[in-house]
Amino acid sequence: MIQPALFDIEEKHTVESISNPKTYKGIYAFHKYWGKKPIESLDYCIENCTNKSDIVLDPFLGSGLISKEAHNLGRRFLGIDINPFSIEHTLFLLSLPSAYDYKKAINLIKENVFSKISESYALENGNTATHFLWNKDYLQEVWTKNCTSRKKIQLKPTDFDLSKIKKFEDYSVRNIQKGTFFENSRINSMENMTVYDLFTKRALYNIDLILDEINKFSGDLKRALQLTLTSSSGQMSNMVFAITSRGKTKNQQSEKIEVGSWVIGLWRPDLHFEINVWNCFENKANKLYKALLEQDSSSISYKNSISDFYAKQAEIGIIQGNSKIELKKIPSESIKLIITDPPHSDRIPYLELSEMWNCLLNKKSDFPEEIVVSNAKIRQKSKDNYLNDMREILSESSRILTKDGYLLLYFNAKDKNSWSFFDSIEKQNSLVYLGSFPMEYSANSVVQDNRKGAMKSDYVLVFNHSRTQKTLNIFNKINGWTSDKPFKEVKNA
Repeated sequence: MIQPALFDIEEKHTVESISNPKTYKGIYAFHKYWGKKPIESLDYCIENCTNKSDIVLDPFLGSGLISKEAHNLGRRFLGIDINPFSIEHTLFLLSLPSAYDYKKAINLIKENVFSKISESYALENGNTATHFLWNKDYLQEVWTKNCTSRKKIQLKPTDFDLSKIKKFEDYSVRNIQKGTFFENSRINSMENMTVYDLFTKRALYNIDLILDEINKFSGDLKRALQLTLTSSSGQMSNMVFAITSRGKTKNQQSEKIEVGSWVIGLWRPDLHFEINVWNCFENKANKLYKALLEQDSSSISYKNSISDFYAKQAEIGIIQGNSKIELKKIPSESIKLIITDPPHSDRIPYLELSEMWNCLLNKKSDFPEEIVVSNAKIRQKSKDNYLNDMREILSESSRILTKDGYLLLYFNAKDKNSWSFFDSIEKQNSLVYLGSFPMEYSANSVVQDNRKGAMKSDYVLVFNHSRTQKTLNIFNKINGWTSDKPFKEVKNA
């Protein structure tokens, strides 16, 4: 049975819906990922540029939204990504467990670990702590809840609390990779950092308890449970900042401290919270359970190599690897639509940002093979290398597209040099630039909204092998469509 799309699959997305994207909900809102694109533009382009059973390719899978929408629309799909997390999240979206099986698994995990986790947060009065407020390495407050009213109670830490923390000082992780991190000020990452810097030893002990139980399951259900953990891991970490001095009216100061959240990157604020691991996990589990109630469960069959995808005439191929290498394995003129959101120069170092999740998934990241520009100098991921890689990928894209196929790239960058590989598309390949349209994000970003000079939207750049009125009619009614190059006014690097 085909799983329903985020929106009504019977409703064809129109040019109007592209300009007014809805926010994510349900399954698509479950897990954080950087650079998710509005479903409206994805669906419109898939519906209007391909027919059923055509092959849609995304060589930079990311969160995997394109895979699910293409599959829902009856297209064959081929996706590639170097990031282990991207592969797991894509397979999760494509092959969801039933809400019944998932809830049963969560209850079983709770039955086996809840008392052990609660004991690690037990207070001298017998209550269980919900939050610990830290100022660097100094424990400032302990929060719990009134057993009857459930109201928050703020306590000063006792010797009992400190001695309990001390019990975990020598803990070593069992199910978790220690991780590979680099000196990168842009995402507040430090060389030689490990998961021990991102979480307290007590949090890691409790995460391991949950992973012990998750590892007893298999297949789609295990993957959903693992991603429940990764999706809640930010709130389990030392990266949850404390909100202070926020009054109810403008310019009013307050001594009240509120719980913030993990936003992005690996920033570990001095004033931060340690939150009860089980509460974080269960909150996310409840959200996923509600989302699963609105979905049909079905287990999909997929191939994990290009050769098997073509030899077996598979409906879905999900490949972990370097896109530049994998594209060379695809037969010429076999892809009807390439629709992808490639790395935008140095905007987001996806693999570095995903390392915490990959550690929890016990997956190794192949950093040397990532196509990206990174501010981590030791990685030697320069803009020149990135541009050469992208030119090679575009050359292969031209070869593998059918004569009436389309290449759609979601892209934006602040400097002209980052756009320079587009100039080589028409010169070195048979692709023709048709035009572009602006693509507004369907969800606001704290980082994008507050970073000086941050971009608020991307462009969808459209190429094919020949400019005809039929092809132009697909796009020229979209609000903001232009045949001009959107980067012509961009400043030089």
